[in-house]
Amino acid sequence: MNEIISIVSPAIPQTLILVGVSSLIAVIFGMPLGIILMMTRSGGLSENPKVYSILDSLVNFLRSVPFVILMLILTPLMRLIVGKAYGTAAAIVPLSIAAIPFMGRLAEGYLVQVDKGILEAAKSMGSTNAQIIYKVLIPEAMPSIVNGITMMIINIIGYSAMAGAIGGGGLGEIAIRYGYTLRRTDILWVTVILIVLFVQVIQFVGVFLEKKIDKK
Repeated sequence: MNEIISIVSPAIPQTLILVGVSSLIAVIFGMPLGIILMMTRSGGLSENPKVYSILDSLVNFLRSVPFVILMLILTPLMRLIVGKAYGTAAAIVPLSIAAIPFMGRLAEGYLVQVDKGILEAAKSMGSTNAQIIYKVLIPEAMPSIVNGITMMIINIIGYSAMAGAIGGGGLGEIAIRYGYTLRRTDILWVTVILIVLFVQVIQFVGVFLEKKIDKK
């Protein structure tokens, strides 16, 4: 048992770093992407078919590429940014790039679903697009956005396990190195249980925050 703990325990903070940093980057860049998509789409606040078409195609492309293949495609970018194509820092690059379009598409959908009547009322009072976005759309969609962030983090946890294939560290690498390569089923099951626990905790916190924010 001590052997398993000594092998698995260093992977836990690595997984937290992979998931935490990637999730933060995805929210920082994914939310503005979702706002731009919402604004430039047909019927949006600043309708622009060309911009929307380009961003929409880019989002669809990135979301369509399987994560394992995306990691391989982004190997040169990982080397450019962190100087190597393996390790925790390198794995954050494909994790973030996979999560940003996912978060952007979710944010777009949630913002579009806001009651049109509220938007019309804000426009009639002379609100600018920026005021409508930050004082009306985002507050109204916040419970759904929190739910979307929860789903995104859970997706990243799954992707982080696959990042172990490129030596990305974390529980995924332990599962592959010991559980698969060395056929240590005991270590494999411990990593699986820990990943499931991470998912359950994130889901619980996400649901709690969503209910806390939702005043309806």
